[in-house]
Amino acid sequence: MRYSLFAIILLVIVLISGCSPQLVDPASLPSRESKIPSDAVKMTPATDDHPPILHSDEFETPIPFDAANSAGAEDSPFIPVGKDEFYFFFTPDVRIPAEKQVIDGVTGIYMMRKQGDGWSKPVRVMLQEKGKLSLDGCEFVQGDTIWFCAAREGYTGINWFTAEFKDGVWKDWELADFKPEYEVGELHISADGNELYFHSGRAGGKTGVDIWMSEKVDGEWQSPVNIEAVNTPDNEGWPYITPDGEELWFLRFYKGSPAIFRSKMVGGGWGEPEIIVETFAGEPTFDKDGNLYFVHHYYKDGTMIEADIYVAKRK
Repeated sequence: MRYSLFAIILLVIVLISGCSPQLVDPASLPSRESKIPSDAVKMTPATDDHPPILHSDEFETPIPFDAANSAGAEDSPFIPVGKDEFYFFFTPDVRIPAEKQVIDGVTGIYMMRKQGDGWSKPVRVMLQEKGKLSLDGCEFVQGDTIWFCAAREGYTGINWFTAEFKDGVWKDWELADFKPEYEVGELHISADGNELYFHSGRAGGKTGVDIWMSEKVDGEWQSPVNIEAVNTPDNEGWPYITPDGEELWFLRFYKGSPAIFRSKMVGGGWGEPEIIVETFAGEPTFDKDGNLYFVHHYYKDGTMIEADIYVAKRK
């Protein structure tokens, strides 16, 4: 089971070609709240059958990050280094099939900005032209560049793209410079831009999905290397590298559900991973104060019913 809501949606989308030169104005789109079904029940820690469990004394007990959360599903949190911005993926109803979510006008990437002690209202990040269908997610932002994966008109399957932030909008999107044979899954790029960490089920791993690293040399990503110190015959993925390059955070299945693990750099190599948060927890990211954010999926009777972003504040 792939953990990301976005990845599940992409697997079943089929799009056709179209043409239009105009950019989509986010203000012209419906609000995400308007698409949340009337029978949606907002989950809370008190109603959660499987709450996240903290295994580290470095953080306070995880709580919902209410600035982003709604009765819909929030997923894939990401905070860029050096920016007071918060990105996430949203879809209003996990019961709706992908071919309807792609035309609902609200499913996609959102961003909030830090405002004093709070956050701005989430705004849709538009990465397509008006009149063209696209489902975008897996966002990673560094400087004025965003990497994202998408199923979109004019392309076959799921592809990685980049776009540049210019004149207040994202534009000039193009295919990312990853060789197809690398089979790049969700990713994180080191602060210096020279190391690409990603998960993949490509051949040569320990079976399942593993974490790999590709180094950029003379402007080109080199053949990926399996990070054997953290990979197992089970699945590892959704990596996050701290800005100093000393910690690798990632998802691994633990006791039957996704959990967050950390490996520290020791003597030039990655050390034995330790569990940080268990029970339907994944896709870790951090703010400048070292607070941990992650997605938590709510399950009831074996069925996923919602997803929220959680935060565990650094002590």
